[in-house]
Amino acid sequence: MITIKSQREIEGMKKSGKIIAGMHKGLRELIKPGLSTWEIEEFSRQYIESHGGRAAQIGFEGFEYATTVSVNNEVAHAFPRKKLILKDGDIVKVDTVVDLDGYYSDSAWSYAVGNVSDEVKRLMAVTKKALYIGIDQAQVGNRIGDIGAAIDKYVTDENGYGNVREYIGHGIQPTMHEEPAVPHYGKAGHGLRLKAGMTITIEPMVNLGGWKVETSKEDGWTVTTEDGSWSAQYEHVIAITDDGPKILTSQDPEFDAKYL
Repeated sequence: MITIKSQREIEGMKKSGKIIAGMHKGLRELIKPGLSTWEIEEFSRQYIESHGGRAAQIGFEGFEYATTVSVNNEVAHAFPRKKLILKDGDIVKVDTVVDLDGYYSDSAWSYAVGNVSDEVKRLMAVTKKALYIGIDQAQVGNRIGDIGAAIDKYVTDENGYGNVREYIGHGIQPTMHEEPAVPHYGKAGHGLRLKAGMTITIEPMVNLGGWKVETSKEDGWTVTTEDGSWSAQYEHVIAITDDGPKILTSQDPEFDAKYL
């Protein structure tokens, strides 16, 4: 079922999104060479809870942590680890979900650790731009396929990167994962028509190499690139409105001004 949210519900999600945005802004200052990925988990959970939220990933399908912390060729869903120490040049992706008084927000972000290569800088820039290209298609009257087609054209056709297909965006609210599914590939003009009041995530995962990934048989969660290439991801929660797409997890009011 796809639920249409009231303005009150969207405002509640925006308050939840403010917590997740503040957490990510704090991580900008925290993440550096020598930090363990467990310290990212500790900071994130403390930030969420100290601002009145609940780290909603804890307990979801047996997951035990507030965050997923995925490094280099890890695409998504990796556990935070005390023994995994970040090195200069790494790329780390942090994803979390916040529940504030029953209102959900979900956002992943990629961070350069120290001085990264030009190749990694470009991967991050393309992935972030792909997110906003998708957001621009999240218009009343457009279809789900318009979002994915625009992202895939930019990522695959124009930049030659691998656009992950196995993991996609989704509806959100009143639970963490709702309909509709929001692939980052597809056919323009196809799929569900977008209506005002829908709330969705857009969260492209982009690989330097091919698009195929595999899930760890050891832990059942960690997703890595099949070819070992490095990966980046950015994610926002979007409200579809008659005034255009609105970002509910914005970290940068100046950069996101047209979406607020």
